Amino acid sequence: MTTAVYPGTFDPPTNGHLDLIRRASRTFDKLIVAVGIHAEKHPAFTKEERLALLRKLTKRMRNVTVKHYDGLLVDFVRKVKARTIIRGIRTVTDFEYEFQLALMNRNMAPEIETVFIMPAEEFSFVSSSLVKQAVELGADMTKLIPRLVQTAMKKKLSSGRAAKDEL
Repeated sequence: MTTAVYPGTFDPPTNGHLDLIRRASRTFDKLIVAVGIHAEKHPAFTKEERLALLRKLTKRMRNVTVKHYDGLLVDFVRKVKARTIIRGIRTVTDFEYEFQLALMNRNMAPEIETVFIMPAEEFSFVSSSLVKQAVELGADMTKLIPRLVQTAMKKKLSSGRAAKDEL
């Protein structure tokens, strides 16, 4: 049984993420979507909210589980007895960064392979950061993010505005 881990911050989960999840879930017997924390990013959603969104979005995918991890990705991959890390590559810039990460992971854990998957063409330009900015400015992003995520983002933004108004 082959197990792969698809790590990310998933803030927010996009249709590009779901495309990679679907494709990786057809390639591997078991796929673990691993929600991590990136020290340089400031997420709009809490870890618990991202886990809940991804679990709802993947609930019909029988071989997909969603988990949180802290620390080194390779330690998590070993802990769940996986042998493969899935990474998405949209652009040449992504490739440079992901290539460095893959080499570092290989240095720390030579038994773990990294597999790069390109998203479908219609999602090749989608980034969580751009989606967040567009939704904050009132754009309808339902072509790029699931309706569930768009609704959650609007709710989050409106509660954030209400809190700022109280100050």
